[in-house]
Amino acid sequence: MVFKRLLGALGVGGPSVDTVLDDGPVRPGGPLAGHVHLEGGSADCEIEQITLELVARVEAEEDDEEHEGVVAFDRLTVGGGFRLAEGERRSVPFTVTLPWETPVTELYGQPLGVVLGVRTELAVAGARDKGDLDPLRVAPLPAQEGVLEALGQLGFGFTSADLELGRIHGTGQTLPFYQEIELSPAPQYAHAVDEVEVTFLAAPSGVEVVLEADKRGGLFSEGHDAVNRFAVSHEGVEHVDWNTEVDSWVRQMVQHHGGHAADHTGYPPHQGHGLHHHDAPHDGHHRSGPSTGAVVAGAAAGVAVGVAGGFVAAEVIDEVFDDDEDEGDEED
Repeated sequence: MVFKRLLGALGVGGPSVDTVLDDGPVRPGGPLAGHVHLEGGSADCEIEQITLELVARVEAEEDDEEHEGVVAFDRLTVGGGFRLAEGERRSVPFTVTLPWETPVTELYGQPLGVVLGVRTELAVAGARDKGDLDPLRVAPLPAQEGVLEALGQLGFGFTSADLELGRIHGTGQTLPFYQEIELSPAPQYAHAVDEVEVTFLAAPSGVEVVLEADKRGGLFSEGHDAVNRFAVSHEGVEHVDWNTEVDSWVRQMVQHHGGHAADHTGYPPHQGHGLHHHDAPHDGHHRSGPSTGAVVAGAAAGVAVGVAGGFVAAEVIDEVFDDDEDEGDEED
């Protein structure tokens, strides 16, 4: 009997699980809703716990090489404590709250190339079975959308977006990684910068916007990074002239001659002040991409898969997503 229950927990004759998220993208700090559909296997079993694990494909630098892996950034219990009969079908509804720093995966319905997933874990008779993984779509908060839209209208072009393992010092960052959205410079700033990177750190009170520019070197000086940080509130977003606001940020950053960070808080700041830098050093090269004149002009291209210590191989999450897409195609 013990052996049979163990096999069931590992998926051989045991219960099956299929998590279905509600249609449409969600937003950082907002609700994620759906249903966990269970079907009993060849024997009755005790469903001790149903857990949703939020995972992300993250880049890390190790020994001057970049690797990719999968990092879990939240675990949420949505049910359990009941008996599932042989062959029984049961649906468990759930609504959970996403972390405020959940990365953005799309803008106006177009993917940025960032991969997030929701993994469903069943605890059955003392064993755990991670048997279901679903892609998670996240749209930007109004303040994030305002900043990105302004950058596009100012002439910055979307290059790529990724998640970097590490922390930005002096901020209220809570996740073990941060998102970087890389942009080619607008024509009026192309003489001064090679690339601009945007990082959003959202919280209940507002959003910290970290802008980093790879500044071009002059005839007698080397290029360097300029990092500035700004804070915006969730309140009154619709009344902000984002083009003027963001353009002033970029001008301050371009005129900043040191390699350190500066704070410019036109709105009540979040917790954390002072100089900050990225934990993970830059690798000395930058991804190139066409200037589109808009922040998003299409899907961002993928990058090579690697494995770093402490990571789950990134191809694992890709293979599951590919399988889900294939099943969707067959249903159509």
